This record gives sequence, C-alpha cells and structure tokens, in this order.
Amino acid sequence: MAEIQFAQGVAEDVIPDVRLTRAKDGSDGTATFYFDEPKALMEEGFEVTGLYLVDEEGIITSREVNAKFINGAPAALEARLLIRSPEEWERFMRFMNRYAEEKGLGFTKS
Repeated sequence: MAEIQFAQGVAEDVIPDVRLTRAKDGSDGTATFYFDEPKALMEEGFEVTGLYLVDEEGIITSREVNAKFINGAPAALEARLLIRSPEEWERFMRFMNRYAEEKGLGFTKS
C-alpha cells in the first residue's frame, strides 16, 4: 500500500499535482507536490509535521512543507522533496508508480 501523509499514520485523501525536475546527468532532482484543499489543512487541530511517502519499502520524508492561504483561509499545501542521487530517484519513482497504480493515475511527460 502506497500513501502520502502529512502526519505519520494519517493518510491524505487528496491526490496531489506532482511536478518533477531532474538534472540532465540524473544526479539529482526535485519533486514538488501541490495539494488543493488537503484533509490535513481542513481538519481542525491537525498538525502537519512533514511529507511522508509511505510504501512497503519504507518512508521517504521531507520537512519542506508550506501552507497556502487565500483570504486568511487554508487553501493548499505545497511540499518539496529533494532527490540527491540516482538511487534516491529510482526509489522515489518506485513509490510514485505504486501510488499511481493504486489511485488509478496516469503519468504524462512534458
């Protein structure tokens, strides 16, 4: 089971928009996740502690999570995951493939 969490143990239901950038030599990259009105922001008293990508291989973690507000109300969460090696990239892609398969998502290359 592959899921995205903002607090460990609490799955996020909202499917993110994910944008990937990668160095030409494949050495590093960035994954940017954008969640529109995520459950984590909409529930009162919920504390976002990071971005956790959880699957059978373990947990990929990022602390770079920012809330977006519109007219003072929570609207979205944006999280960035820095990928620092080809091995980390492969691990991230295995997670994303599992997540996409479970959620019935497609992958488009731009």
